[in-house]
Amino acid sequence: MAEHRTMQRAALLDAARSLLSEGGTEALTFPALAERTGLARSSVYEYFRSRAAVVEELCEVDFPVWAAEVESAMAAADGAEAKVEAYVRRQLALVGDRRHRAVVAISASELDAGAREKIRAAHGGLVAMIVEALGEMGHAEPRMAAMLVQGVVDAAVRRIELGAAEEPDAITDAAVSMVLRGVLGQAR
Repeated sequence: MAEHRTMQRAALLDAARSLLSEGGTEALTFPALAERTGLARSSVYEYFRSRAAVVEELCEVDFPVWAAEVESAMAAADGAEAKVEAYVRRQLALVGDRRHRAVVAISASELDAGAREKIRAAHGGLVAMIVEALGEMGHAEPRMAAMLVQGVVDAAVRRIELGAAEEPDAITDAAVSMVLRGVLGQAR
């Protein structure tokens, strides 16, 4: 019985990822989840109390995987500057990934305070990954610089997701250049 519930929950999360990727927030409804999984709508409520609860669990499940991919790219890089570049490039490469698209498709305003705090903490862990590299590059305020670097990444993510006139690779190259020039320009 427990294994069946685990499989059903995983199927619901997978369906939620697909719905969010395909149609954004409006597409994530309990009737749509029920249709995608073959469950009765009332059964969906046995697993999740709200759309926000679905998104919160998606974040809990998918964000660590996403962060591990960024961390792995950084670990493979040689030197602080290469680590910062890998941090930016890997996040932007993941923009098309269903796990990432699902997490950003729903606005934070639809989540309760506890869910928003969990997401903020997860993002804080991601940003913390580059603090040491920024310090090695000689930045006087590596924590602040890390937050600003993430701001550039977030802006590039939005640009890519909007289907901007520029190719994703051009946006990525511009973001990397902006980050590295900014960090090096602020180094001691």
